[in-house]
Amino acid sequence: MKSSFVACAVIVFTLFVFLPGFGQALPSPTNWQRGTLIPLFSGENLDAWYTFIQGRGRNQDPLRVFRVEDGLLHISGEEWGCITTKNPYDNFILKVNFRWTGATYGNRKTKARDSGILIHSQGEDGGYNGIWMNGIEVQIIEGGTGDFIVVGDGSTAFGLSAPVVHKEPGNALYFAPQGDYQRIHGGRINWYGRSPQWTDTIDFRGSEDLEKKVGEWNELEIQAWEGQVAVYLNGTLVNFGKQLNPGFGRIQVQSEGASIAFKEIALYPLIKK
Repeated sequence: MKSSFVACAVIVFTLFVFLPGFGQALPSPTNWQRGTLIPLFSGENLDAWYTFIQGRGRNQDPLRVFRVEDGLLHISGEEWGCITTKNPYDNFILKVNFRWTGATYGNRKTKARDSGILIHSQGEDGGYNGIWMNGIEVQIIEGGTGDFIVVGDGSTAFGLSAPVVHKEPGNALYFAPQGDYQRIHGGRINWYGRSPQWTDTIDFRGSEDLEKKVGEWNELEIQAWEGQVAVYLNGTLVNFGKQLNPGFGRIQVQSEGASIAFKEIALYPLIKK
């Protein structure tokens, strides 16, 4: 399968990125150039990954929760777990195209479709609740795609800082470039447009949602460099953090009760100019 990202010959970084209506600049990796594409998934196989499923362990997937079919990676969500890269990475651009494919399972049968990508993952497989390796999650969930979640071990070894404002209910943290930086070692920082009325309900849509309808393709881009991370959903900056701990690690893609498909997972190393 030919990579749709290979056709992009050059990535141009601007000095700062802006959110409409916010006006305050945030850094981007201006002193870095894109290296040679690493096709973590290009429609053919999962050779760059291993599977881990709760209660089963590594590379034990009798229900084919993770399967490659018709050029797509299908994750059924029927069991909880992940695919994990065999190699760790730092300083990269990760681009994925995903779409929800409908079915939901178990205690998430009627809840918002849920998945996620963890970067900078370290430690033991299943170290978090017997399911995932500890890391920094970029959430993929209806209404909340682009949220940060620290999937940590309760220590300061996992965390990030982000400019935030507080919103009700629950005094929740929302990314806002004009906000004060706050550090977390657990919990979440919502993307800037997540609805304060969000409910964990299947097919949830917020008034500012950027995610497309179920069945349509979305592009998620994660830029990670020198302890900073910027998340773009369908071309719009939705979250930003800095001082990430750890500073590098493996990448995980979750199975979390909802069927989801990926047509490409492409990683570009960032190389200091």
